[in-house]
Amino acid sequence: MKVALFATCLGDTMFPEAPKATLQVLERLGCDVDFPAAQTCCGQMHTNTGYRKQAKSSVRTFVEAFDGYDAIVAPSGSCVASVRHQHSLVAEGDRALSRAVDHTAPKVHELSEFLVDVMGVTDVGAYFPHRVTYHPTCHSARLLRVGDRPLRLLRAVRSLELAELPEAEQCCGFGGTFALKNPDVSVAMGSDKARHVRDTGAEVLCAGDASCLMHIGGLLSRERSGVKVLHLAEILASTEGEL
Repeated sequence: MKVALFATCLGDTMFPEAPKATLQVLERLGCDVDFPAAQTCCGQMHTNTGYRKQAKSSVRTFVEAFDGYDAIVAPSGSCVASVRHQHSLVAEGDRALSRAVDHTAPKVHELSEFLVDVMGVTDVGAYFPHRVTYHPTCHSARLLRVGDRPLRLLRAVRSLELAELPEAEQCCGFGGTFALKNPDVSVAMGSDKARHVRDTGAEVLCAGDASCLMHIGGLLSRERSGVKVLHLAEILASTEGEL
């Protein structure tokens, strides 16, 4: 199986440890992983704000960069949801691009989906002796419907203590440009989420989207909570248990 790593632009610029950890986990499981250097943004930022026409070049670059792979894996439910649910909308009216999207989009997987559904594993050989709570991000939960796959992966991590997050399904308030257009509401929602995280007594907050971790993590940091945020991939890549 030819597997490609889709790092995402946020992962590349703000959360590089997440795509690095994704690569570590996949290679540990025997995958031969490529990193297509031509990849750029998937176009989600443009599409979400109504600029479908401007997103078209990003979609075209995406399908060209990832052509020929059997599977494309990303540490981001948000970006995977964009590829699978928005690329076809952007490509409307362009027959060639629509065909390319129809060929490529079904091969794109969020990390937990790929590990559990495609590779058929939940125990990836990780060791992480810390108390962890998990935030299910909106795109992964509502659009991709990853369900309990991330939790199944976390429960299989040796020495990890998993704490249930109160009101877990509530949005953290980031929502991409929502946080910019509605900052007061965004901070209020994020503060509620941060409070629930603190209530768990967890050392680490884990999620499958760097954007949510960036938002909640910023609030936890300002509160001097001592809670660290890590992407799911970083925990699954851990074999030494070091924060």
